Amino acid sequence: MTVTASPASRAAEILSRPVALNGLTVPNRIAMAPMTRMFSPGGVAGEDVRSYYARRAAAGVGLIVTEGTYVGHESAGQSDRVPRFHGEEQLAGWAKVAEAVHAEGGTIVPQLWHIGMVRKQGQAPYPEAPAVGPSGIRTDGTEGTGKAMTQRDLDDVIGAFAEAAAAAERIGFDGVELHGAHGYLLDQFLWAGTNRRTDAYGGDPVARTKFAAEIVAAVRAAVSPEFPVIFRYSQWKQDAYDARLAETPEELEAILSPLAAAGVDVFHASTRRYWIPEFEGSDLNLAGWTKKLTGRPTITVGSVGLDGDFIGAFMGEGSPVKGIDELLDRLERDEFDMVAVGRALLQDPEWAAKVLAGRFDELKPYDAAAVKTLS
Repeated sequence: MTVTASPASRAAEILSRPVALNGLTVPNRIAMAPMTRMFSPGGVAGEDVRSYYARRAAAGVGLIVTEGTYVGHESAGQSDRVPRFHGEEQLAGWAKVAEAVHAEGGTIVPQLWHIGMVRKQGQAPYPEAPAVGPSGIRTDGTEGTGKAMTQRDLDDVIGAFAEAAAAAERIGFDGVELHGAHGYLLDQFLWAGTNRRTDAYGGDPVARTKFAAEIVAAVRAAVSPEFPVIFRYSQWKQDAYDARLAETPEELEAILSPLAAAGVDVFHASTRRYWIPEFEGSDLNLAGWTKKLTGRPTITVGSVGLDGDFIGAFMGEGSPVKGIDELLDRLERDEFDMVAVGRALLQDPEWAAKVLAGRFDELKPYDAAAVKTLS
């Protein structure tokens, strides 16, 4: 007689498997996706931020990827309430966050971020700083008030990412994630729509990868060989949801291979719905194709725990809890290695504990009001 595992035991068995990311062993397959919260006045993560992340670790999240944190470049951000990953007070605050997460049995990496041409001039923390990007063009095609980056600008930003990564290892984090997605600076170089350079940093897909690959290489050189370097990327942009870096697997491989060669250990493939196939002729999603093409471990993300997509969720549209059977199927056949949970985990700090224990009936549907709190 064939015995079929119950949904609860199957979820616990598959999601509870440890996974190695370079020299880091994560205790299970659940990651917390990075979500900007803006609860860090002066760019300093305080006690409420420490408790916020520690609660998720205590409830069973294996790997926490923090909200985006600005690297030490004057044009990196545009809010004094978004945390920064440079400065004595700011790094001291982050050291306490890492300590709190470790005390609860979790692992944690900061997401290092430069927003590039998304920046609006006049915004804190450095109101006089211009927006910068590969060609001074925003994702909607307008030029705005930004400027195309000079070689000195490129070198300064590369150095800022490397310094932030070294600081992360020094103060006790378990790795770093580089934000190369969603139309921010690194993605602006990767995408032909915003990169119209005619020098070595523009042109074909491999040339457009040069800047991001140089950042990866500088970060890799600044940290220990076993320290994981994660690279998050996406096809879509904030103002262009149908944008694509690659139309075919071959084009995607041309973009990802230089990044892997430069030192990326893990790719975090951001999609709006994890269950959507990326290319015709295959059921693989973006994370699945990334793993197949690079051989690197991958993290999938995209409306996990929700019906519909996150754009509607953030606008307050109904988002009942979605089952995870398909997610478990894909994990079991090694399409990807981890799953990052965003809004469902924002709404319910106990999401991981409930799923791992099979308490699916206790999961809370996402409510957009959760964005306004740091529960």
